[in-house]
Amino acid sequence: MENNFFGEETAIILGLGELRVGMCPMGTIGLGSCIALILHDQRRSLAGLAHIMLPESRGSTDRPGKFADTAMSALLEEMGKAGSIKSSIAAIVVGGASMFEFSANSLNIGERNAAAVKELLQEQGIRIEHEETGGKVGRSVYYWPEGKGRLIIKRADGTCDAL
Repeated sequence: MENNFFGEETAIILGLGELRVGMCPMGTIGLGSCIALILHDQRRSLAGLAHIMLPESRGSTDRPGKFADTAMSALLEEMGKAGSIKSSIAAIVVGGASMFEFSANSLNIGERNAAAVKELLQEQGIRIEHEETGGKVGRSVYYWPEGKGRLIIKRADGTCDAL
């Protein structure tokens, strides 16, 4: 599937642990166990994206996009400053793959990341509009916030979906 994302003059690609709120196209590449959390306010054509690496900050505040708990708070705060209200926000959750084999008593970080994000969304009363988590394949995400929003998920196995 072809897209023009990298040809978009205003497109922003986020790295590990980064987050951004805005009306421009945004994406993140190479999600393995990490989660791309997209919060979208269709009324305002506004979105927030975080490339979440770990489920909880345990008090760390230096990189809010790195952790599920601080990323959620930071995205909601920034979107609120831009005029969004929580009741108008929906979520898209992508990633959380199991990239390595784990023993029964080992903790799967991808699973833990996905569970943390979904629990936080439930606590905030934000519905999940689309979810693609788990599996063993990495993903990249491209998102255009305009209108209802447009999402492209490219998987490391060569498959691609546009929503």
